[in-house]
Amino acid sequence: MKIATGKVVGGKVVVDGGPLEEGASVTVLARDGENGFTLSPEEEAELLLSIAEADRGETISAEEVLAKLARRRG
Repeated sequence: MKIATGKVVGGKVVVDGGPLEEGASVTVLARDGENGFTLSPEEEAELLLSIAEADRGETISAEEVLAKLARRRG
C-alpha cells in the first residue's frame, strides 16, 4: 500500500512524486475546505503499518476500544 498526495488538474488527479502503477486501484479522499492534515514521515510510516495490520485482520472490536477508553477516563 502506498500513500500519495496530489492535486486535481483539468479534472484529473495528478499525484506528487513518482507515477502509480498502471491499472492500480486507488481511493481518493478530497479535502473539504481547509480541514486537511499533514503527516510527518514517522506518522505516515505508523499509518501504513496500521493499515497493513487491518488488511491482515489484526484488529480489535469497537467494544474493546470503548472499554480501553473508559478505563483511561477512570
